[in-house]
Amino acid sequence: MLYPQRLGQFTREHADTVAALLCGLLLFLGWFALHLGALGFAFLLLPTAYVIGGYESAREGLTTLFKEKELDVDLLMIVAAIGAASLGLWRGEYHLIIDGAILILIFAISGALEGYAMQRTERSIRSLMSLTPDTARVLLQGKEEEIPISQLKVGDEIVVKPGELIPTDGIILSGYSTLNQAAITGESLPVEKTVGQEVFAGTLNGYGALQIKVHKPAQSSLIQRVIRLVEQAQTEAPPSQEFIDRFEKGYAKVIVVAGILLATLPPFLWGWDWETTIYRALTFLVVASPCALMAAIMPTLLSGIANGARQGILFKNGAQLEKIGKVRAIAFDKTGTLTTGQVQVFQVISASEYTQFDVLKAAASVESYSEHPIGKAIVQVAGDLDWIGAVQVQAIPGQGILGIAQEQQVIVGNAVFVQKYVTNLPEELREMAQSLEREGKTVVWVAKNPTPNPSPQAMRGAGFEVMGVIAIADEVRSQAAATITRLKELGVEQIVMLTGDNQETARSVAKAVGIDRVYAQLLPEDKLDVIRRLQQKYQTVAMVGDGINDAPALAQASVGIAMGISGSDVALETADIVLMADRLEKISVAMHLGRRSQSIVKQNIVVALGFIMLLLVGNFLGNINLPIGVIGHEGSTVLVTLSGLRLLK
Repeated sequence: MLYPQRLGQFTREHADTVAALLCGLLLFLGWFALHLGALGFAFLLLPTAYVIGGYESAREGLTTLFKEKELDVDLLMIVAAIGAASLGLWRGEYHLIIDGAILILIFAISGALEGYAMQRTERSIRSLMSLTPDTARVLLQGKEEEIPISQLKVGDEIVVKPGELIPTDGIILSGYSTLNQAAITGESLPVEKTVGQEVFAGTLNGYGALQIKVHKPAQSSLIQRVIRLVEQAQTEAPPSQEFIDRFEKGYAKVIVVAGILLATLPPFLWGWDWETTIYRALTFLVVASPCALMAAIMPTLLSGIANGARQGILFKNGAQLEKIGKVRAIAFDKTGTLTTGQVQVFQVISASEYTQFDVLKAAASVESYSEHPIGKAIVQVAGDLDWIGAVQVQAIPGQGILGIAQEQQVIVGNAVFVQKYVTNLPEELREMAQSLEREGKTVVWVAKNPTPNPSPQAMRGAGFEVMGVIAIADEVRSQAAATITRLKELGVEQIVMLTGDNQETARSVAKAVGIDRVYAQLLPEDKLDVIRRLQQKYQTVAMVGDGINDAPALAQASVGIAMGISGSDVALETADIVLMADRLEKISVAMHLGRRSQSIVKQNIVVALGFIMLLLVGNFLGNINLPIGVIGHEGSTVLVTLSGLRLLK
């Protein structure tokens, strides 16, 4: 019983694709039947192919005609197809019925592709919604009770346990923890949060339990605003799409009006007989149908898409292949895009009497008990060194960690924390640490008390001495600088960086990769505003990102580019192009493909329009008959199709 259900579900979800496949199959069988001389069988199959493949186009064309009082290419193609079939029946030239069915098949395939593109917004919204839990743990009269998020009210107190997602925006009433906000704000390091600070829905709680007070309606949370922004940005039609729609409607009007005039006026103006007039009018509909014009674009774009896929570039929308070649400005997210998004030890600086290995081993001995990302980065680097885990380890939230390793007390933490145990920080190390912090690095200090088995009274004594400092940073991608240089060589006029991280870190990364303009400490709507301002000045703007916080900007940008490995689900769904291996240098490859596609499409359009004009003039002068018109029409279609396949190289 499952198979019929699955088949029915597949048919509903891919109705346009199924219709195109059935149309193609019936067309082939009908052609084969005509070839064998089985006219009855062919006349049963081919009309069925017309109905199945042309139903959606006919419905849309008639809807546009009656509701909007406009003619479009959908209706024109149906008229041309039916005209070809009628002419084929009238003159007994049944191969013309095949030509009409081919016209319908082409539009059925186009309709299926368009349907898939239109489903992107819905999938993006579903992906965003999955970032927040369906329920929240609310404190009611001292007891915890789970209720749906939609039932939360301002003033409710909720409990979030370690490792859980924050269900809604709120203010911390009690507790301390580190929150991973990278998906929302783009900050590369987890942020320490305590009483009185705001937390955002969709962020991941660390090791501490939190009691949070709801201070705004759930529908007003940051993540819900992101959802609305994505939906709004994706439904805004770009100017190029509006131009194409206007062109199609104008073209259809001209051809239909011309066809009607050609079917009625010649007997009165030039004395043609009615058979010749109708013959020329129907030939006109066949040769004027924009098959070659349509084939001038889609095969080229599909070839470019296939070429890109072989190189790890996934184009989700054929139109974006053209747009990427027109990009004049590019905005890069920082965390996870220009950087790897993984915090790592950047530098170890030891005091004169210690080595870097001494500093790492001492720090790893206590940090091995920490769940903090900084501690994990230190332990990872010190993994091959000979160190023993500390005992009596105690973490001081927001400050540092201490413990006893090999009978000596070790402390690791920020400067303020370490100064509680060390009388004076070495001036040389202090200057180096400040320099690293100005570059956006996070600096932790390492100190120890050489006295074996120190007494509690000695814990804050002068016996402690600084061993060194460890700088932590988010690693810049190795190919980032070369990519920026290549984009500038390709003529990109403006390259900017957008990030939720602090100004110092942002500037240091921008300097390392060669970006001059930086926008830091941005929320998702701020990134969206920057993209809109860039579009006002440069028109075609690309956005490269990987996080949920990038989704509105990716949707608003003329071309959204997501990182395939590190990118969040919603970023991958929202973007138009995905770099499957997170290789930034592929952006320039995509731009080259886009520019080649533009060039080939323009060449094909010139050829297609040239053939149409030539055939129209020949038809009007009576120098071509219908078979020659069909050969010219189909020949031009094949020619531009083969031309488009050049992008497969």
